[in-house]
This record gives sequence, C-alpha cells and structure tokens, in this order.
Amino acid sequence: MKEQIKNRTKQFAIDCWRLCKEYPKTREFDAYCRQLIRCSSSVGANYRAACRAKSSADFIHKLKIVEEEVDESMFFLEVFMSIHENNQEELKRLHNEANELTSIIVASIKTVKSKSSINKSKIIN
Repeated sequence: MKEQIKNRTKQFAIDCWRLCKEYPKTREFDAYCRQLIRCSSSVGANYRAACRAKSSADFIHKLKIVEEEVDESMFFLEVFMSIHENNQEELKRLHNEANELTSIIVASIKTVKSKSSINKSKIIN
C-alpha cells in the first residue's frame, strides 16, 4: 500500500506541474502555478518522509504535514477552477485525486492513533 501511495502522490505532483504548463505565462498565473507546484510536490515528498518515520508519533506528525499540503493543493485547484475556464476536466480530476489522497491520509492517521492507544493501554495494564 505504501508504494501505491508513493506513486500516486508523485503522479499527483507531476500532473499538477503539467497542468501549470498549460496556463498563460503571466505574473498572476505564475504566482498561483508556483504555489500549486510547490504544495503538490510537497505532498509526495512529505509522504516519502513519513514512510521513514522513526516512531508512530513521528509518522503521525509527518502525515499531518501531508494532509495540510494536499489541502493547500485543493485550494489552488479550486482557485484555477474559478479564474480560468480551460482545463476544467483536468482540474476536477486532480481535485478528486487530492480528495482521495486526503481521505487515505486521514484514515492512516486514525489507524495509527488507534493502534498507538491500544499499545499504550496494553503497557499500562
């Protein structure tokens, strides 16, 4: 599963980069494109870092960063949907992918938290 998510987050970054290549080369679009490229790339980079976490707490912390970055990516995708009529299909697809990634990350965080609390209760008893 980790490899699948690594691949999906990397592909998400690549697809956002390709999308940004399609927009006009203006100062305004450039500002939004830079932000989208930065945060979408950060999703994959931080997920990889989470996979190398030293503890459950470290893993959760790094996944929280991934959650924030994918949410920020969704924001910029929504901005593009509102300001430019081109590429609406691709924007919707990327937004859906970001939504799915968010669901996966949130579920992972909940799973690790519940396993951590179970392990803590075993230690206490």
